[in-house]
Amino acid sequence: MTANPPGLSVQARVERGAFTLDASLRAAPGEVLAVLGPNGSGKSTLLGALAGLVPLTAGRIVLDGTVLDDASTGAFVEASHRPVGFVFQDYRLFPHLSVLDNVAFSPSVRGRSRAEARAVAQAWLDRLGLAEHARRRPAGLSGGQAQRVALARALAGAPGLLLLDEPLSALDARTRLDVQTELRRHLADFDGPCLLVTHDPLEALVLADRLVVLEEGRVVQEGTPSEVARRPSTEYVARLVGLNLYSGVADGPVVALEGGGSFVVPDHDDRGEVLVALRPSAVTVSDAPPGRSSARNTWPATITGLTLLTDRVRLDLDGSPSALVDVTPAAVADLALEPGQEVWLSAKAVDVEVYRRTPAVED
Repeated sequence: MTANPPGLSVQARVERGAFTLDASLRAAPGEVLAVLGPNGSGKSTLLGALAGLVPLTAGRIVLDGTVLDDASTGAFVEASHRPVGFVFQDYRLFPHLSVLDNVAFSPSVRGRSRAEARAVAQAWLDRLGLAEHARRRPAGLSGGQAQRVALARALAGAPGLLLLDEPLSALDARTRLDVQTELRRHLADFDGPCLLVTHDPLEALVLADRLVVLEEGRVVQEGTPSEVARRPSTEYVARLVGLNLYSGVADGPVVALEGGGSFVVPDHDDRGEVLVALRPSAVTVSDAPPGRSSARNTWPATITGLTLLTDRVRLDLDGSPSALVDVTPAAVADLALEPGQEVWLSAKAVDVEVYRRTPAVED
């Protein structure tokens, strides 16, 4: 019989009312796996199953050869006995305990004596630059300090698996950037697999080795950050990484789009179902039909929204096809762009990337 490989192996089916999570994934020792998906996609259900808070309806969870949950045999390790560290979105620090005792709680529930647990906790506070706050209560901490205490508590129990549920979402933008850098350093030193649930694509790209995307309880795409960013498989993933994505049928260099309209694409001879990706910055906006131009794709659209994104403005346009387009604030002023205005869009064929549609990842 083949031994289970080290790391985390999950084949999880969880039925909760009308919702079903049905997902498979693997994470190697030392690997950071970011789990992304829209609200209601099953991210929290997955973390709950791994932590032992939600039992599987079917499937099994194995960590470093140890079965944590197997619905077919009834094997189930209670949450308090799983070698799992969990950093919650709201940190969930014990308000009546000092920082030191919050961190010591983790090794104490793993069987360490009070003195041993406090010694381990103090070492983690020293390591994370929190020693001066050891006697404070959580109410006296800043958001960044509370996040580090929650991380120290999770790591102090010497877990084999680390779960991070939106660990930076409660921080302001400036603190988030500082803590993100610090978190990346500590994750690099963690020997076990780590699952990071996040809504922030930048956070996932910075912290994770691989991405797994959930939609409606199923894995729809997985791969390295660069693989997912270059070839998104669903509209949600495309918008997450800042791309327009269209489904269509190719007939040589022309792709007829499912939602209406078509694109001319470069160097393409195949036929069949494809996906077409187009960067918002590769689309040109004008207030009249383009004249003689090198752009082989032009179509009218109506502006439905404008959003300021630091140094640029993102336009949401309804047309055949609809599109997200990035322009400069100067272009908005020069063209007097506003919601309800009809404009013309154009894109060069060389800026349109086409690839064969692949099915969602099977569970």
